[in-house]
Amino acid sequence: MSIENKVVVITGASSGIGAATARLLASKGAKVVLGARREDRLQELVKEIGANAIYQVTDVADQQQVHDLLQLAVTTYGRIDVLYNNAGTMPQGNLSDREYGKWQMMLDVNVMGVLHGIGEALPIMKKQHDGLIITTDSVAGHVVYPASAVYNGTKYAVRAIMEGLRQEEKGNGIRSTIVSPGAVRTELVNTIGNTQIQASVSQLMDADEQKGLALDPEDIANAVLFAIDQPKHVAISEVLVRPAQQEV
Repeated sequence: MSIENKVVVITGASSGIGAATARLLASKGAKVVLGARREDRLQELVKEIGANAIYQVTDVADQQQVHDLLQLAVTTYGRIDVLYNNAGTMPQGNLSDREYGKWQMMLDVNVMGVLHGIGEALPIMKKQHDGLIITTDSVAGHVVYPASAVYNGTKYAVRAIMEGLRQEEKGNGIRSTIVSPGAVRTELVNTIGNTQIQASVSQLMDADEQKGLALDPEDIANAVLFAIDQPKHVAISEVLVRPAQQEV
C-alpha cells in the first residue's frame, strides 16, 4: 500500500478537487499527469509541484484529446496505475427553462467525459491486468432536488456506469471507485449560470468552516488518496463525503 511512483492521470486538474488531489498525490511520490482546458492554470500547477507532474491541455468532451492525455502518461511513464475522471460542470435551472445547450454540455462533460476516460483507459489497463478508475460523482447522484434534474441525471448515470465497469472488469484486475462529495468550495459554483441559485450556493461556500456547511477540496483529495492507497484485493466502490451540517 504505497502511493509512491504510481502513475495517476487526473482530468479537471487545473483547480479545485483536481488540483488539490494532484498536490497531495505528488507529495506522496506519485507521478501525476494533469489534464484540463486552462493551460495557464496547468502550467502554474506543474511548476508548483515540480518533477512529479506533467500536463496536457484536455477537453474531456473530445475523445481524441482524452486519448492523447492517456498516451502521454504511457509514453512518459510506461503505464497508468490510476485514472481519476474529475472534470465536471453544474449548470442549474428548472426543466421549463429549456436550456438545451446547457443540458447538452452537461451530458458531454459529465457523462461522455467519463466514458471517454474509461474507454481510453481500459485497453491500457487490461494489457497491464491492473488499474484503478476513479470518478467524481456527487451527493446529487444520490438525491434529486428542484432546479437540478439534468445535473442529477448525469450523476445518477455516472453511478450506473461505474457499477457496470466494476462488474465487467473485476476479472481483469481493474477496480473502480466513485467519490461523491457534498458541497465543496470550488470554482464549480461558477458554472451554475442561474444567478439566484448561484447566490444561494455561494452563501454556503462563504460560510465559516466551523459551521460545517461546505468542504474544502483537500477533504476530497484525502478520500481519493484513501481509495488509491489500498491493497489490490480491496476495492473501495464508493466514498460519500458530506459537510457535517449538510441537510441532503
